[in-house]
Amino acid sequence: MDPRIEKLARLLVEYSCNLQKGETVLLDLVDVPDDIGVALVRAARAVGAIPIVETRHLRLVREAQMGTTPEHAKLVHDIEIARMKRMQAYIAIRGALNSAETSDVPAAALKLYTKTIRPVLNYRVNKTKWCVLRWPTPSMAQAANLSTEAFENFYFDVCTMDYAKMAKAMLPLEKRMKRTNQVRITGPGTDLSFSIKGIGAKPCEGIRNIPDGECFSCPTLTSSEGVIQFNTPTIYSGTKFENVRLELKQGRIVKASCAGGNERRLNEILDTDPGARRIGEFSLGFNPYIQQPMCDILFDEKIAGSLHYTPGQAYEDCGNGNKSAVHWDMVLIQRKEWGGGEVAFDGEVIRRDGLFLPKDLQGLNPDRLR
Repeated sequence: MDPRIEKLARLLVEYSCNLQKGETVLLDLVDVPDDIGVALVRAARAVGAIPIVETRHLRLVREAQMGTTPEHAKLVHDIEIARMKRMQAYIAIRGALNSAETSDVPAAALKLYTKTIRPVLNYRVNKTKWCVLRWPTPSMAQAANLSTEAFENFYFDVCTMDYAKMAKAMLPLEKRMKRTNQVRITGPGTDLSFSIKGIGAKPCEGIRNIPDGECFSCPTLTSSEGVIQFNTPTIYSGTKFENVRLELKQGRIVKASCAGGNERRLNEILDTDPGARRIGEFSLGFNPYIQQPMCDILFDEKIAGSLHYTPGQAYEDCGNGNKSAVHWDMVLIQRKEWGGGEVAFDGEVIRRDGLFLPKDLQGLNPDRLR
């Protein structure tokens, strides 16, 4: 077995989930090699935890969703929620043999399925220790414009970096976000303001996601005003969207557009339920190893010098109470070569062209984190 796989498994079990003796963990493996599953089982047992293994294939998931019915979706919900309530931890590793595999699932079927299953995700996010990550595949390497070998090397560098060092460096940002009222984001095609007063902040240092490198909060429910133009492609439910532009009034998306002819699909997703046109998250990304988008949100939302702004569901422990079957992180890169831009907290510019300016935040800049 590749020793990097064993190292990653130990990091997920011992650091990300901090599994303890006697705890149960669900290993949710989608289109990944057996080696990582074996390594996770061994790592969990080494600390005295009890692993439960679920293996799935996205083509079969697509087929099940294509013909879903209320009865089918409810049965899946009932089985999944019963199992999840027996777990203290959850680790998911998802391959991406074809990132567009579910792109032709009818909108009505997808809406029915995601709304019915959403409580399972909510329980997992709010009631268990969890970590979710991708597995490197040739399709991901292609999206990143890298050879398969080069992408695998990049993947393991990113996923096994010194997250404890990152955790220490982001503490000043967490403190600033907790005391901030007004946030303003400006840049090409973007002038957006909102309040995060009283919401709090959550640093993400390799506990919930691998790779990691963000600190998030959430706009208050009705405070977002203005327009934001995203420059990073995004895939949601198997469909790729580019140059998404959102206009907001009183915290609600009143107009959404994109390039490439997928505007109707964009608005279908945002019309899933009333909460899908509200905002559930705002976050700053700063992983020094992730520089370019690869249409995989677990990587793209941590791009150095980026931010993301999220239509849909808010986190229970750091949110505004918004409820939705949708949680769609849309990414804006503000480094100079991507057009630049600024983020200001209560009138103070804390990041310009992707680099943090205040002395207490400069430890999050790439030259300090690498």
